[in-house]
Amino acid sequence: MGKILITGIAGFIGSHVAEKMLRDGHDVVGIDNFNDFYDPRVKKENIAEVMKTASGSRSDFTMLPGDILDQCFLSDVFSNQKIDSVIHLAAYAGVRPSIENPQLYLSVNVNGTVNILEQMKQHQVGRLVLASSSSVYGNNPKVPFSEKDPVDQAISPYAASKKAAELFCYVYHHLYGISIACIRYFTVYGARQRPDLAIHKFTRLIAADQPVPMYGDGSMARDYTYIDDIVDGTYKALLWTQEGQRFDVFNLGNGDPVRLLDLINMIAGALHKVPSIKHLPEQPGDVQRTYADITQAQSVLGYAPQTGIHDGIKKFVAWYLHH
Repeated sequence: MGKILITGIAGFIGSHVAEKMLRDGHDVVGIDNFNDFYDPRVKKENIAEVMKTASGSRSDFTMLPGDILDQCFLSDVFSNQKIDSVIHLAAYAGVRPSIENPQLYLSVNVNGTVNILEQMKQHQVGRLVLASSSSVYGNNPKVPFSEKDPVDQAISPYAASKKAAELFCYVYHHLYGISIACIRYFTVYGARQRPDLAIHKFTRLIAADQPVPMYGDGSMARDYTYIDDIVDGTYKALLWTQEGQRFDVFNLGNGDPVRLLDLINMIAGALHKVPSIKHLPEQPGDVQRTYADITQAQSVLGYAPQTGIHDGIKKFVAWYLHH
């Protein structure tokens, strides 16, 4: 497969994907700007884990600190590293922060993606996996969400930025023959999950006997997907791009939505605690539910999630208590 560039490698998903690639014998180049969206020390710990994996493998690993908005930096990376494929994970995530700062999300998630695509065009790198999001479906009344559903009614700047990135990917596929898989992640969790995300946050609060904020009546539901399944699906999407000039979109989810209140109780049970819940009004931009139709990923990629929510929560809580 040649050398793989992973953007956003120090993040939750990026570090796990990198470890998978290194264990499987692929050379990896990672870039990350270590911004302070959350504690940069967490990202440095993630990279330490990647380097540990690299040292125990026969693969080469190169870490290059830098920003996808820095076109000179990107040009140097592509000129010097002989990249064969790209897994583009670098982005600003989160619905609520995007409402507060839409320009930042436009800049990084859209312009940053175009910068990557331009370098791929200029250096004839022909394979890309783009990390998109289930947020693009908005409050789609039809469930489960299918890749064939219209996604023209985004309800947050984050969702709009991810849809725009998908559109630019199609343009570069059409004009320059780049083979691209856009993968829509559905609420990823597991070891090393970002500390601001719900499962990590709820676990921390319940373990400390602090109240858990619950927006709405607890009926909001999410299709939580364990990190190992996401890594497997991402890898299979990359393999799919190797087989010719193609473009498609794939849902990577678990296909089993869980209500917010049930999630809180599940985490509390794993911690052997009784949760204290702080009731709060619903937040603008939050979708009522996400629910992945994974039929296409199953049939085309061979994607088959293995970890249900109960086992996944137990694994996460065990990691959290140990960590």
